[in-house]
Amino acid sequence: MKSLFFILLLFSSLISASPLKSGPMLGHTALRGANIWIETYKPAHVKILYWQQGHRDKASFLTTDTTEADYNMYTFKLKGLQPGLSYHYQIWINKKPVQKKSETFTFKTQKLWMWRTDPPDFTVITGSCNFENEEAHDRAGTPYGGGYEIFDTIAKQEADMMLWLGDNWYYRPVDFDAEQNMIYRASKDKARDFLQPIFRKFPNYAIWDDHDFGPDNSGGYFIHKEKSLDIFKKVWANPSYGMPETPGIFTKVRFNDVDFFLLDDRYHRSNELLPDGPDKHMYGDEQLLWLKNQLVASRQPFKFIVGGNQMLNDFHQWEGWDKYRYERDAFISWLDEAKIEGVVFLSGDKHHTEMLKIPRDNAYPLYELTCSPFTAGTHERFIESEREKPTLIQDTLVGEKNFCKLTFDGPRKDRNLTLESYDVDGKLLWSKKIKQSVLTYSAHE
Repeated sequence: MKSLFFILLLFSSLISASPLKSGPMLGHTALRGANIWIETYKPAHVKILYWQQGHRDKASFLTTDTTEADYNMYTFKLKGLQPGLSYHYQIWINKKPVQKKSETFTFKTQKLWMWRTDPPDFTVITGSCNFENEEAHDRAGTPYGGGYEIFDTIAKQEADMMLWLGDNWYYRPVDFDAEQNMIYRASKDKARDFLQPIFRKFPNYAIWDDHDFGPDNSGGYFIHKEKSLDIFKKVWANPSYGMPETPGIFTKVRFNDVDFFLLDDRYHRSNELLPDGPDKHMYGDEQLLWLKNQLVASRQPFKFIVGGNQMLNDFHQWEGWDKYRYERDAFISWLDEAKIEGVVFLSGDKHHTEMLKIPRDNAYPLYELTCSPFTAGTHERFIESEREKPTLIQDTLVGEKNFCKLTFDGPRKDRNLTLESYDVDGKLLWSKKIKQSVLTYSAHE
């Protein structure tokens, strides 16, 4: 009888298990639209039912069939929404809701503030390097990942957007030695329980770095880069990926009055050991031309250039744009020639957090925030040598697992940017404020 009881219990649990493997994840959220991503365990018929708060009787719906060819993943692109309103939605799989019929997921569209009011105050959570242990395929010894409770802390934060800075999962050699195995890692790690509350609470945007692109330190010469790009485009719900003539993951996100230029530091990248010169690229001519056009067109007070690797650090042995100085220095000079104001750099990868300040003659200083790691191993043994950098803002160096916040507030013509780092438990480690007026040429004439 006891054996029969356990068999029935197991059967019951299998029947009641959700067919939803991961998500729903809120992706790009605009003034009148929103992207919502889901992954099912196997091919299924999926419906999303959505409505403005208080108007369920006017609900709209979209349907799809997830397929193995698309990794059983799909991004719904909701349209016809109105700015600054709250919406509810439900996911139905094979004609059954994944929650109780009385329960819903929620999101809010961006506010139409332009030419009407001051911009909204808002906060972005960011960070990089999430390593999820798997003993069977990891190196022997002490597990490299851990401290996953940081995501419980992040899920409790009051914020408006989540920006993943790369190494969002770590491909292992057993994954990238054959392209058909790569989806296993992306799907497995993204389905972890501790990530789902974040996916459902905030609009999520992402770039990649080497470990969620392919092998360690890899670039455009990685033989499976097309598969890697296909997986990234299926796994995230960004507004766009590259341009028709230039493949990649780069895109622009305008969130309220701030432009985030999300760059692709891998797809077009030359090996860093090549001699420097015009044929050596980290981003490539086409992507940088796209970025220059975007920067010239932007009228936002803060313009974030977001990349997986550090961009302004000249005093380290690790990967970075400093190993491609022919390309980088020409771009920095162009920023000055074009008088682009409000630029801030944002990066991950380094397994520690720090803020750099690079002074320039007759121009405003360039700042770079590097935020890392979420759960991957820290590089505490290198911390003291990192302190020797003349560009380091000394009290911003963090050698423990952490996440960062960017907060924007103030009236339209006098906005403030506050950058902060928090530990696993949500304790504030440091805070720095930069006024919009500081990042202008008029302030340094």
